[in-house]
Amino acid sequence: MIAPRIFRLILPVDDIDQAAAFYGELFGSAGERVWANRHYFHCGEVVLACVEPPADKRPARPADGPADPRIIYFAVPDLDAVFERARRAGARRVDDEIGEQPWGERSFYADDPFGNPLCFVQEATVYTGGPIAASD
Repeated sequence: MIAPRIFRLILPVDDIDQAAAFYGELFGSAGERVWANRHYFHCGEVVLACVEPPADKRPARPADGPADPRIIYFAVPDLDAVFERARRAGARRVDDEIGEQPWGERSFYADDPFGNPLCFVQEATVYTGGPIAASD
């Protein structure tokens, strides 16, 4: 059996122009407006589709409520540069510093301007499963 592959992720946003500007700055690429309320960013083989739903169909995202557990992870070649761009681009929240996870990933977490949780991982440290080396 051939495993399915993910080719598009829909990310709900409240303002498509703000989303295009934020992710354009963050990714260092303008992306592509494919419809009035839809902007695509190519992330390897997966398209991140920022979509502004009609106001009456937007998901509830309380500003002070619990964080959304559905985090989108991005592997990037230059984590330090992305960290600085996330701060400049207007993220709602960005970790104070880049950290290293117990499984070896060097990463930081951020929320986009709409509260969508994101994580950026240094490409060379991506962990996709398997044994983890014990630390001393």
